[in-house]
Amino acid sequence: MPFIPHTDTDIREMLSVIGASDTEALFSEIPAELRCKGLKQVPPGLAEMDVSRLLRGRAATDGTLLNFCGAGAYEHHIPAAVWEITTRGEFYSAYTPYQAEASQGTLQLLYEYQSMMCALTGMEVSNASMYDGASALAEALLMAVRANSQNESRKVLLPQALHPYYAEVVHAVTHAQGLLLTPVAYDARSGQTTLEQFQAYDGPAPTAVVIAQPNFFGRLEDVDALTDWAHAQGALVVAVVNPVSLALLKPPGEWGAPNNERRGADIVVGDGQPLGVPLASGGPYFGFLTAKQALVRQMPGRIIGRTVDLDGRPGYALTLQAREQHIRRSKATSNICTNQGLLVTAATIHMSLLGADGLERVAAHSMANTAALVAALTAIPGVSAVFSAAGFHEAVLRLPQAVAPVLEKLAARNILGGFDLSRHFPELGHALLVCATETRSADDIALYADALRGALG
Repeated sequence: MPFIPHTDTDIREMLSVIGASDTEALFSEIPAELRCKGLKQVPPGLAEMDVSRLLRGRAATDGTLLNFCGAGAYEHHIPAAVWEITTRGEFYSAYTPYQAEASQGTLQLLYEYQSMMCALTGMEVSNASMYDGASALAEALLMAVRANSQNESRKVLLPQALHPYYAEVVHAVTHAQGLLLTPVAYDARSGQTTLEQFQAYDGPAPTAVVIAQPNFFGRLEDVDALTDWAHAQGALVVAVVNPVSLALLKPPGEWGAPNNERRGADIVVGDGQPLGVPLASGGPYFGFLTAKQALVRQMPGRIIGRTVDLDGRPGYALTLQAREQHIRRSKATSNICTNQGLLVTAATIHMSLLGADGLERVAAHSMANTAALVAALTAIPGVSAVFSAAGFHEAVLRLPQAVAPVLEKLAARNILGGFDLSRHFPELGHALLVCATETRSADDIALYADALRGALG
């Protein structure tokens, strides 16, 4: 909250009611040796006006960078109405809707959100309340292992072209639960995880296969062939997608040959940040998870159903979920017990305002801007595109010198130049992942090209 509403008198009255002598008495159960003896490095308190002035000054030192970095978090235009509505008290203060009768507005919004995500991904059911895209993927793989009784090897084929942070989170969440993660290499020329690379896998039939579309390099995979191959192995297909890209690309629910009875991904996850959630130093964002109807009882998170009351009026309620999901975590389907509802609210309003046509224009404009960016940067001597496959709105470039010092020079000119791939993909050499969304103009691209030319000397 922006201010503390309690006066000294209020505090004394509350302490008197509960029989405490002062605020410190509330913490008497904490052993003295564990209690803080004072915050010596915290300066004395300031007046409200002085605090505001100090924080504005600190914020100004960050500057405003011209952003050409994506790598899982993307700068898109967010209409002003999105957060103007989202921060209304009806939404802003609403948390977990345990009392359904008092939460109809929140529940209806979550129901509408789930309907939109099903339409976007081509799946049958959706949940709400996932932390982010990476944890949603980890939850999806645990869900796939529980649901796939045909293949109980607990083997998961994980492309190396998946976002490296997603892979790290998946390992952290699942390794103690017995999932066996098997990396699948990418093609050095195209940047894709080809069917041949999956076919090179030699081992027990996998329980699940992960397909990223687009992959971390921004390249588009042959999802139809990969989906059909995975299903032929008896594996469930877990798709990791950028939701904006689905305005142009085939939805995961339609991946595979049209005449295949197991057509489509089985579970679809991703990060909802591109849908109306601003960049904020890494979060908070929200993850989404959709699936086929047959898997609904294995889904983590909240699922909202629509029904009618005794008078025939529509009503909304939490459904298909045991109470221990929230209070008996050891017996729950998932350990997800928080609520990303505020961010889901923003995403729902964002998608409602843009509509299908608006989201398609955002995606198309982003692709066009990235093509223009790559053309401008590869015109610089020594800069080249690394991969040949078609992409969405990110691309990998190879520089003639180490990336980190170049990015520092660009930052000095207020340009966030991209994501240095040398740590996670050293085999690519001096490789840089760049991105251009619909927010970048021709002047922005020209400015970046000029700055990069100077940074390279």
